[in-house]
Amino acid sequence: MGSRDPHKLNELQATAICGNDISSSCLYVSALTIVYAGQYAWVSLLIVALVLYLFRKIYGEVVGALPLNGGAYNVLLNTSSKRVAALAAILTVLSYMATAVISASEAMHYLHHLFQGFDVIPATAIVLLFFTILAIKGIGESAAVAVCIFLIHLLSLSLLVVASVYFLLTNGTATLSLNWELPVNPKGIIFTLFLGFSAAMLGISGFESSANFVEEQKPGVFRKTLRNMWVVVSFFNPVIALLIIAIIPLVQLGEHKESLLAYLGATTGGGWLGWLISIDAVLVLCGAVLTSFVGVSGLLKRITLDRLLPNYFLHENKKGSSYRIIVTFFILCISVLFATQGKIESLAGVYTFSFLAVMAMFGIGNILLKVKRKKLPRPEKAKGISVVLAIAFVITGFAGNIILNEDAFKTFIKYLIPAVILIAIMLNRSLIIQTSVDALEYLYRPVRRFAVASNRYLRKLQHKIHSQEFVFFTKGDDVAILNKVMQYVQQNETTRKLKIVNVAHDGDSNAALKTDLEVLDRAYPEIHIEFIELSGTFGPELIDRLSTDWNIPKNFMFIGSPSDKFSYRVAELGGVRLIM
Repeated sequence: MGSRDPHKLNELQATAICGNDISSSCLYVSALTIVYAGQYAWVSLLIVALVLYLFRKIYGEVVGALPLNGGAYNVLLNTSSKRVAALAAILTVLSYMATAVISASEAMHYLHHLFQGFDVIPATAIVLLFFTILAIKGIGESAAVAVCIFLIHLLSLSLLVVASVYFLLTNGTATLSLNWELPVNPKGIIFTLFLGFSAAMLGISGFESSANFVEEQKPGVFRKTLRNMWVVVSFFNPVIALLIIAIIPLVQLGEHKESLLAYLGATTGGGWLGWLISIDAVLVLCGAVLTSFVGVSGLLKRITLDRLLPNYFLHENKKGSSYRIIVTFFILCISVLFATQGKIESLAGVYTFSFLAVMAMFGIGNILLKVKRKKLPRPEKAKGISVVLAIAFVITGFAGNIILNEDAFKTFIKYLIPAVILIAIMLNRSLIIQTSVDALEYLYRPVRRFAVASNRYLRKLQHKIHSQEFVFFTKGDDVAILNKVMQYVQQNETTRKLKIVNVAHDGDSNAALKTDLEVLDRAYPEIHIEFIELSGTFGPELIDRLSTDWNIPKNFMFIGSPSDKFSYRVAELGGVRLIM
């Protein structure tokens, strides 16, 4: 493991996978922001760059302390309840689904402008299928493709900027003066910047992706991906918007808003540059599709391990890819594509509001981490005021997008509700099974044979769920801390068996601890407590041995928050969870 593991992603590979998603915004966010902010669009985009800078520290602190896949889901799972974490997971999956379908469709629309004569919808389905196969082959192959796309994209944007600057130097700034004199929104410059900022927040979608596959990255790479993504969008988005304002009369914007950068390239560098930008758009939008598949695979595997989805999805191929998750995600994307008949404007709302909600929840998770996990070691810390300010900016952008497109928000709610219902069923399946058992017993006489068979099956299923043992490693904590552990298990896990393990040193006495556990055993009769004393040193090797000997997965093992004197990082414990 560690930096010597050849299967881990290096800085360029990890940056490319998530960078293709966020940098693809350069193709449309400038035009979108200019529509609402006019000649001040570049200011709105600079404000967005500031917000992204604040989130660099927020993500760096959280993932540095809890370097596990799952992004917002991971931090909320370790700082709040499973239900809140599940909501973050739902929003992230919705964002990825919308990103995949929109990006694939937009890529094929760009290609259709270059090469007429093919149907966009089947072509979009083929793109989704291609990246499904690529994701199944493994993250190594996916990274190689992502790097090629990312480097071509950066080169294309750099050529566009150079050509546009040269065009300005040789043709003057008459257009800039003309555009600068255009009237702003009647409600004033502040409201104009607010609308522009809300639209420009689309330009940071994809920033959350790196946190969803952090376990596949080499040590130290994650923070560098945040920096690299911030540099790319903070430079190109405001600069390109300013160049558009300086070169293209804004009254012509409506004619070319779907391929504005290609038009800018053709204007400043000739037809070859416009063609290059169009080809680049196809490639980088396809790269955003790849980001969705990689990100959702890491996230759904994590929530399946935590029993929010059936274990069916955990099966892996020889490459280590959870192919059942990837295929299921592909089927969802295809169903959405054909359900909307390629008219994906409604999905844009799901895309916008999902990722903004995920960003806000990640910020909230950072605050909870500061409050509940003060002693947990982390490589950097975001200042409290910075976190609050970043969350406020995201909420402002969320509200602004509701103002810009209320129908899109309603569509977002329509997609969110069934997803929430599905997760609610998984979280409460034990209660649902028990209710079903009670109903069957009530109907026992008229449908005796059916009721007996169903009752037997459901009780067997319920027994299987409750028979899963959990483990809590204690340092000899007092009864108050152990009581919180019992409350957490009772409220968040469906189990009736809990092993309390103490790794004792020579001369240690657990007499008081045993007395406390006897009290708790009587206080929680529905959970069988088994106390085990072990000799040795607590660490990854002991956890590995106990997980194998007892056949208990490591993510069903808990510890309290370690101090900064603890010898190991949380990630080295193999998925052991923090519950206090």
